[in-house]
Amino acid sequence: MGDARKIRTVIVDDQKLFAEGLRVVLESFGREDIEVSGIASNGREALALIEKVRPEVVLMDVRMPVMDGVEATRAVKRRWPDVKVMILTTFEDDEYVHDALRSGAIGYILKNIDPKDLVVSVKAVHSGKYLIAPSVGLKLFSHVGADAEEGRASSESAAEVNWLLSRFPGLGRREAEVLFMVTRNLDNHEIASRMHIAEQTVRNYTSRIYAKLGVADRLHAIQLVMGTTDVRRTD
Repeated sequence: MGDARKIRTVIVDDQKLFAEGLRVVLESFGREDIEVSGIASNGREALALIEKVRPEVVLMDVRMPVMDGVEATRAVKRRWPDVKVMILTTFEDDEYVHDALRSGAIGYILKNIDPKDLVVSVKAVHSGKYLIAPSVGLKLFSHVGADAEEGRASSESAAEVNWLLSRFPGLGRREAEVLFMVTRNLDNHEIASRMHIAEQTVRNYTSRIYAKLGVADRLHAIQLVMGTTDVRRTD
C-alpha cells in the first residue's frame, strides 16, 4: 500500500516519456514526501487507476485522447471530492484555465515549472492551497476592464476567485469574492445586490480586505491585483 506518510500521487498524461520523466522528478526531488502510485495515459484510465490506488493528488494533463483532462477532473471531483487535482500542461489558453478550475481543479501549473517548485506545488495543493501559474493567473484578469459591466456572479467566477486565494492566502473565500467584484469596478451597492448582503457588510468586507492586503483604498487594491506577477509560495 506504500508509505502512509507520503503523498500518494497519480500522473495522467498521454506522453509516456514525459510522464515517466515526471515520475523520476517527483521520486527524486520529493522522495521524502511524495510517492507516485501510478500513471494513466488518458482520463478514462485515470478514473480506473484512482479507484484502485486512491491517491491524494492527481497531476492531470489537459489534451488527451478518449477523455480529456477537464472532463476527467469533473468526474474525479464528482466521485472522489477529497482528491486534489492539479492541471499540469503546456497550454495557457483561457478557456482551459476556466474550464479546469470550474471543474474542480485546485491548481493550474505549466510543464516548464522547475522540478523543485513542482514538489512544492504538490505539497501545497495536498494541504488545500490553490496554485496557479503566474502567466495564467494574470490572463484571468486581463479582461477585467473590458467586461466589467457583465458583473458575473461569484459562483460563475470560480477561476478568478481561486486565483485570488492562491495569491493572497490570508483572504477568506467571501473576501476573495468581494475583491474579485471590486476588480470588476462594481460599487458597494452593486456588490451587495449580487451577493445578497447589506451594503454595510460589503464595507466591512472591503475594510478587512484592504487591511490584509496592506492597501489604503479600492484603487490601490485593484492596482495590487493587476500588478501581481508571482504565485505565493508555500514551503
